[in-house]
Amino acid sequence: MTAQNQKAHQQLVFAIVVGEHSGDTLGAGLITSLRKIHPNAEFIGIGGPKMQALGFESLFAMDELSVMGLVEVLGRIRRLLHVRKTLSNYFTSHKPDVFIGIDAPDFNIGLELKLKAQGIKTVHYVSPSVWAWREKRIFKIAKATNMVLALLPFEKAFYDKHNVPCTFVGHPLADDIPMHSDKSAARAQLGLAQEQKILALMPGSRGGELSRLLSDFFESAKQLYAQDSELLFIAPMISEQRTEQFNTLKAELAPDLPVTVILNQTQAVMAASDCLLTASGTVTLEAALIKRPMVICYKFSPVTFLLARWLVKLKWFSLPNLLANKSLVPELLQKEVCPDNIVPLIKERLYQDQSQLNDSYLTIHQQLKCDASVQAAKAVLDVLSTKPLAE
Repeated sequence: MTAQNQKAHQQLVFAIVVGEHSGDTLGAGLITSLRKIHPNAEFIGIGGPKMQALGFESLFAMDELSVMGLVEVLGRIRRLLHVRKTLSNYFTSHKPDVFIGIDAPDFNIGLELKLKAQGIKTVHYVSPSVWAWREKRIFKIAKATNMVLALLPFEKAFYDKHNVPCTFVGHPLADDIPMHSDKSAARAQLGLAQEQKILALMPGSRGGELSRLLSDFFESAKQLYAQDSELLFIAPMISEQRTEQFNTLKAELAPDLPVTVILNQTQAVMAASDCLLTASGTVTLEAALIKRPMVICYKFSPVTFLLARWLVKLKWFSLPNLLANKSLVPELLQKEVCPDNIVPLIKERLYQDQSQLNDSYLTIHQQLKCDASVQAAKAVLDVLSTKPLAE
């Protein structure tokens, strides 16, 4: 702590690279916590709008790294390699005090490896899913990083087993989301009816996810609407671009289905809803913390799915089920994503008691609520103040 206090008024430089909106949120929380100790610090790398609003200097657009799936990455590989080489050269010549790669492991771990070899301390924030597939990556991570910051407790246990430095910091979403999310207040905020059942259609934040999932989502919604004309549908979107894509596909696939599209209020939409039909990803953890029932769908491109089926050895793919170590919420994968499966699962969760599910959600929330951004900042500063070990 003494070393941190001595450096508190120096103009430290923190290099950070994030690849998508969830990383931007983590980065913004980390910057806010670090600034409380180092108000004059500089932050530079790749960041999104939340980070840039805090004075972060982004050398490339965050969307450059927002690519999902093995096959999809191959189509962008030349550009991704150019961006990584440019960053590597920049940070090698303008050495930051520490480099923090937030998620985006296929991009960031390689960059961290190069920078650590140049004597730059590196931290990787959000563990890659080494516990799920390509377990041997942990040896590359150990070589590339001085510390891994894990959001989930079972991840730290995995790193401890392999003697790789790891700090469990908790999850910022568990800090930000209240233990009880008021459905009535959320509906009032969004101008939605208080008494009717509401289903949220949440096909993801990436263009590829929308194109793969929306046909089945719309067809399922049409069948549900035919059975209950009082049912309301709302769809949160994270950007004007995704809104335009959603509306274009709706006009083609479900022109008569009444859906209210709501921009940049995803958590309020979830809180206002009785049930969620959602893509997989971090949003499923948000839904669990907001404590709403959900049906989770995941569709890859065909080639990516074949590779993933060969490589991934997991009983579940969604965070709520992984954290509970049991099947809390239904998961539909690839060809399972169809109205014949979706509709009965949604009906069960819309019209039946969910109190037992909420108890499980509460346990998850309590486990993850650790003041994550503060813990992450402390871990980064501990790395900064620690003398490097001899290789």
